[in-house]
Amino acid sequence: MKQLLSEMTDFNRINLKNTINSGQVFLWKKLDNYWYGINGQDILRVNDSGQIKSYQDYKFDFFRKKDNMEEIIQSISKDKTIRLAVKKYLGLRILRQEPFQCFISFIVSSNSNIQKIKFNLENLSEKLGKKVEFDKKEFHLFPDSKTIANSTIEEINSCGLGYRSKFVLDAARMVESKKINFEYLKKCSYQEAKEIIQTVPGVGSKVADCILLFSLDKLDAFPLDRWMIRILEKYYFDKFKLETKSITEKQYQDMHEKIIDYFGPFAGYAQQFLFKMERENYHKKWL
Repeated sequence: MKQLLSEMTDFNRINLKNTINSGQVFLWKKLDNYWYGINGQDILRVNDSGQIKSYQDYKFDFFRKKDNMEEIIQSISKDKTIRLAVKKYLGLRILRQEPFQCFISFIVSSNSNIQKIKFNLENLSEKLGKKVEFDKKEFHLFPDSKTIANSTIEEINSCGLGYRSKFVLDAARMVESKKINFEYLKKCSYQEAKEIIQTVPGVGSKVADCILLFSLDKLDAFPLDRWMIRILEKYYFDKFKLETKSITEKQYQDMHEKIIDYFGPFAGYAQQFLFKMERENYHKKWL
């Protein structure tokens, strides 16, 4: 551990390419020397050092620069596998996204892949989002909850969402009716927040954990999909063995408890490093 930390001199550095290409966001693209991303009712222009210019001139910690990365890395680095992932992808950050866009994005992500999720969300933004100009370039903002809630199921389905269209419409209406209150979810515990967000149709444990981790400050969320289960079985078979081919809600909860016991309160960061490393090992496409 001491050797690992001694080799890492710049814990606060942000590797923008690795962070954007880590399965957290979908409405980002590289133009010239900048990355541009839709973040709800805002557009972010980011350079390689992580400096942000905001279309709306908002000020917020999108890259979680206030996180104590030295403490986090020391906390999660329990074995040679995670230490290798951390060393290889130092600079990878968990993002603090606009909650509604993140919420809808991961509902759309269910049983899909990154390229199709990106395509669906781009369609949703182009059909329902406001067109704006920023840096002499045209963008579509992500539609807000009111716009989606007032849309027809046919309008949403025309974006290619399939059976997810009804889930997206229901989710937006639950936000508009205050059944889902993102500010409250940020303040309450991981378990309470997860129970509330899983009252939304189409939101299972994995989707809930993605929303909690990437937009609601729950760093103890650890999304488990087929990739992560495969990774855990490959590198941690003795610790996180799954007895069945598919994971039930009870098994998910039990595994999450074991993961927190092992990786600690910043387990969400361990998930991102492991997920990034394994997908890169298999040369999987990102944005």
